Amino acid sequence: MAIYYTIGQTLGELVGFTFTEEGAPPVIGLGYFVTPEFLWFDLFYILATVIFFIFWSIYSPHKWQNWSILGTSLLILMTYLTVQVSVVINEWYRPFYNDIQTALGGSGEVTAGDLYRQLFTFLIIVFPYIVFVPFKIFFTAHYIFRWRNAMNDFYVDRWSKVRNIEGASQRIQEDTMRFSGIMQGLGVSMVDSVMTLISFLPVLAALSIHVESVPILGSIPYPLIFLAIGWSIFGTLLLIFAGIKLPGLEFKNQRVEAAFRKELVLGEDDESRAQPASLTELFNNVRRNYFRIYFHYAYFNLVRYLYLQADNVIVYAFLFPTIVTGKITLGIMNQILRAFGQVASSFQFLVASWTTIIDLISVYKRLQAFEAAIEDQPLPKIDEEFVESGRQEN
Repeated sequence: MAIYYTIGQTLGELVGFTFTEEGAPPVIGLGYFVTPEFLWFDLFYILATVIFFIFWSIYSPHKWQNWSILGTSLLILMTYLTVQVSVVINEWYRPFYNDIQTALGGSGEVTAGDLYRQLFTFLIIVFPYIVFVPFKIFFTAHYIFRWRNAMNDFYVDRWSKVRNIEGASQRIQEDTMRFSGIMQGLGVSMVDSVMTLISFLPVLAALSIHVESVPILGSIPYPLIFLAIGWSIFGTLLLIFAGIKLPGLEFKNQRVEAAFRKELVLGEDDESRAQPASLTELFNNVRRNYFRIYFHYAYFNLVRYLYLQADNVIVYAFLFPTIVTGKITLGIMNQILRAFGQVASSFQFLVASWTTIIDLISVYKRLQAFEAAIEDQPLPKIDEEFVESGRQEN
């Protein structure tokens, strides 16, 4: 990607591609997907993948290299293609909403037939997307399961060494399942966010020419990009600060739940285990940790929803001076709103996914401790503190 966006166009011209001149009207419709720029990117990406795959197959062959290299590359390409559909739709917004604005004026310049034709163009754009997305979801599910398969093989091959580690069966079965399940949603969302940024940042930069100044900041270069990045970074840091204690608490929660469950399982075969006193103590640990989590989630959710509600109106507040001057049409305004939303939501990946990330971190911490035990390495600090405390959560 970095090579393409630095010297990709020059390389394309060298091999005979004639690219669209700067300032030319955008292509709206399926024709966008056969433009020289789009075809050259696809060709460049495929060639780069093949070259890297051949190199890595020779340099470091691996059982899962087809899925890890070719599968990852295909997943990224499919995500890029779906994001490009959003880019084309964003271009469609301008003429459609401009026609709506003209029609609302009652001049008769725009007929119902014109608006229906605009909707027909929209349907043509999204129909391939509707057909393509189920295949992408299907492939992603298989891709993620292969990831779990690789993790499972790694641990099962070491079963004779790990079978005596407390909770080994749970780590191999449940945690690998949860890790792969979380990554199916979270990992794909992250790739989608990156591809959205790559595609929509140039769009937002081009739309910034319509906004000469913004409140507080005044006249600055690319004000929409500056606002989207600044607002998103502020929200991300705010949420990280508010939820900084949650990953450790979720990790501890899984541990106290596992201890309670294990005692119950042992009590099924051994009458001396799972006595009321021990079960009461173990469940008190569960209750204490849950109440602690509830408290920290209370203020975390307060901060989160305050930010998300402000996020719904922040761009309007900065566009009002431009709107009242009449320098932008309804179509351009909707383009700005949608492009800003795409860029901001991509930068807000951590904000939108923080609770899922917390769950992923807790699973990762458990697998990290498990692998440390496998390799006879020192336990992570949080586990050392647990052992030193006599296996009591603080």
